[in-house]
Amino acid sequence: MGEKTEFEPGDKAPNPGVYMEVGEASFHTEIQNPEMITLERGETFPKTTNKDRKWKKKTKAKVH
Repeated sequence: MGEKTEFEPGDKAPNPGVYMEVGEASFHTEIQNPEMITLERGETFPKTTNKDRKWKKKTKAKVH
């Protein structure tokens, strides 16, 4: 089992880094100017701008 890659508001950040908002189905939902935050390990994710969005580490948020 791998590490969780998408986080909901209130979850704790597993690692330090830059996180960005992604759509519910990020592989075909492109968000214009997504919200980005910098968190340290253990900090809590804030609310997203839309209830259907989640937080994802910026390096993993790009579609391949």
